[in-house]
Amino acid sequence: MSDTPAAPATHFIRQIVAADLAAGKHARVVTRFPPEPNGYLHIGHAKSIVLNFGLAQDLGGQCNLRFDDTNPLKESPEFVASIQADVRWLGFDWGERVFFASDYFEQLYGFALELIDQGLAYVCDLSAEDTRTHRGTLTEPGRDSPYRERSVAENRALFERMRAGDFDDGSRTLRARIDMASPNINLRDPVLYRIKRGVIHHQTGNAWCLYPTYDFTHPLSDALEGVTHSLCTLEFEDHRPLYDWCIEHVSVPTRPRQIEFSRLNLEYAVMSKRILTRLVEEGLVAGWDDPRMPTIAGLRRRGYTPESIRDFCTRIGVTKADNLVEMGMLESAIRDHLDASAPRAMVVLRPLKVVLDNWPAERLDELQAARHPKDDSMGLRTLPFGRELWIDREDFSEDPPKGFKRLVPGGEVRLRNAYVIRCEEVIRDADGTPVELRASVDFDTLGCNPRGRKVKGVIHWVAAQGAVSAEVRLYDRLFNRPNPGAGGRDMVADLNPGSLSVLTGCQAEASLGDALPGERFQFEREGYFAVDDDSRADCLVFNRTVTLRDTWGKQQAARGAA
Repeated sequence: MSDTPAAPATHFIRQIVAADLAAGKHARVVTRFPPEPNGYLHIGHAKSIVLNFGLAQDLGGQCNLRFDDTNPLKESPEFVASIQADVRWLGFDWGERVFFASDYFEQLYGFALELIDQGLAYVCDLSAEDTRTHRGTLTEPGRDSPYRERSVAENRALFERMRAGDFDDGSRTLRARIDMASPNINLRDPVLYRIKRGVIHHQTGNAWCLYPTYDFTHPLSDALEGVTHSLCTLEFEDHRPLYDWCIEHVSVPTRPRQIEFSRLNLEYAVMSKRILTRLVEEGLVAGWDDPRMPTIAGLRRRGYTPESIRDFCTRIGVTKADNLVEMGMLESAIRDHLDASAPRAMVVLRPLKVVLDNWPAERLDELQAARHPKDDSMGLRTLPFGRELWIDREDFSEDPPKGFKRLVPGGEVRLRNAYVIRCEEVIRDADGTPVELRASVDFDTLGCNPRGRKVKGVIHWVAAQGAVSAEVRLYDRLFNRPNPGAGGRDMVADLNPGSLSVLTGCQAEASLGDALPGERFQFEREGYFAVDDDSRADCLVFNRTVTLRDTWGKQQAARGAA
């Protein structure tokens, strides 16, 4: 991945906004990112963040961060803090422009009174179930509420009593008076306010027992903030007439324009907060920041970089076409970034001891290796080399398959950045399992090929002296189907039982001894890994970010060919 900033992505929304600015409709563009603080942000939100903040940044405008905190039963300060941390980590800043929908509760209440006074809103006593029944279907019109013709005075008095807490939850709502026969169900007298008594709101405490709905709050908050372009995902397209209706019928200072784009659907992942919440609450994952989760916090802990996520969002583009994005595109973005930026290191995941019989017991050499093969600015690292080494158990075979180019009894292999060794003897335990290899080293092969023979295999290794003990967590895709839950299945049934393998007793080269949480490395021949916060002084913990190659893609291609 180049360090040169990429040209701003051109897409239909950018073209609309640029045209509006060129036509003088707005002095500058104002967008907003309006998350609900009822969970952690996921990769789908990253697409919206990059679009809203990036577009405003590119066109010299501003983007507000506004929390849609109209449902306090599911919201918490933890989610507010996590959202702010994630947006900042992705590289965006809202300055002083952080808002809460609850900042506008008093103004929204006043707008509701305006609608009542115009005969455009009424207090309805129907239960939630009866309201749904009266709404009709896609092919049948709705039926008027029996309370639709209440007088303005009665509606105002009842609404004021709703605010005062005189009525029980669910006993009354405030509804817009639009058209119960509209082909758009969202215009069939939608609910604007509902009663929620005894709730402690994370911003307003117990000041309110009356809360506006999203469809009422969102457009009016946009208008109050001077948002010029309200960018929403496609599921809100049918809500746009209601968005415009709310703005047109109350005394807001501006008229934002809503534009819809397709949401991100990613293979082997879910973007539903309801499902993600279930995974967390049922203990099916280790929390919102579990590295298998598609949350931004989970991706960060797994080792993804903000640059790679922004790059991914640019690659998938902004369109109105719904599609399922290949997980390989996200993995390719992080591979490209870490290939260019991650220092190299050697870590033996499944250690097998090797003793070099002809190496002096007291001798310990210090070999040098590049921290990055294509970036000299990263410098060199020191690799201790002594009589006892660790190699990966999978790099040795007594009965090798065809094409095996690693170590076999009586065979030779090159140790990366070091010497050629020959396996002379295999030491086994009582069960016959190899537990140690006795080998010899060719002292004339440091930095050069042996004379008179060709050694094809190269393996990684770690000197036993100075090795750092590590736990390595091999993360894979959380679900084993590209579209979890398709066909009405319970998504939990599609969880991948092999999504996490924990390897203990791994041996890392000495240069990793001072690695800090969050640092990322390429383990040579193994993949890209990040240091986890669970690391201790006596044991580093590494999370696998991604393999070196797209092994899933190969597996899927093989299944297709079969």
